[in-house]
Amino acid sequence: MNDPKTLADRIEDLLPQTQCTKCGYDGCRPYAEAVAAGAANYNQCPPGGLEGVERLATLLGKPVIPINPDNGVERARPVAFIDEQLCIGCTLCMQACPVDAIVGAPKQMHTIVKDQCTGCDLCVAPCPVDCIAMIPVTGEATGWDAWTQQQADEARVRHDRRAARQVAERNAAEARAAARRTATSAPQAQAPQVQQDAATQPASAPADDAEAKKKAIIQAALERARRKKAELAEQGVGPRNVEHVSADVQAQIDAAEARRKRIGIEPSTSDSPPDDDKSAR
Repeated sequence: MNDPKTLADRIEDLLPQTQCTKCGYDGCRPYAEAVAAGAANYNQCPPGGLEGVERLATLLGKPVIPINPDNGVERARPVAFIDEQLCIGCTLCMQACPVDAIVGAPKQMHTIVKDQCTGCDLCVAPCPVDCIAMIPVTGEATGWDAWTQQQADEARVRHDRRAARQVAERNAAEARAAARRTATSAPQAQAPQVQQDAATQPASAPADDAEAKKKAIIQAALERARRKKAELAEQGVGPRNVEHVSADVQAQIDAAEARRKRIGIEPSTSDSPPDDDKSAR
């Protein structure tokens, strides 16, 4: 019987499923498809290390070559750690995690599920208070020596489940928006008393109040974080994780700032990094 798997399927099976984007693609599947199509080389996965290159070279019938340094280096697997004294519960790290390894709720401290963290680093840069550090946990073991096939399989399942959930959420949001547009455009016959009540009581007031309350809560949380950062600065403790930010990570930071601006939360001057920090980026 012929193997029903495509070349991209077989390449994806050999990847560590960290979903770290260090290969230059949005995840392991897009990278596998690019390699299969000849659009990407098979040495762009630092988490897989040299053994990962050997696996792909064997499949593709090509020579073993070093990891492309532009994509990173083979290293011990790190795990994210959240400083609970600084976390403001903004949920940006949860949104960035590709395998749902962070649990928490808005305005509540978040926690890393250590056994599920792939060490992708994607949660670090979006954090507005620099409260996430990556801690190596595998000693001298690197690449596939620091990562098992079972962990890769489980990470792949969580990533695919997350992607399916996001698609369902987008479809549901689009359906709700379409229903609202339909309801707004359809003629509505109202009794005189109902029309009078609507004239004297704006329907948008409760929504406006809720939005204003949400903005106030977020602004208060950010102000607390700024005060905490100022206290740390006085103690000589600077922000972490601000050097060598990749273009993909910088895009996440920009997207986070854009979300804050859309809801009316502008960064204060005290929240802006000093010139030295900006040059480090």
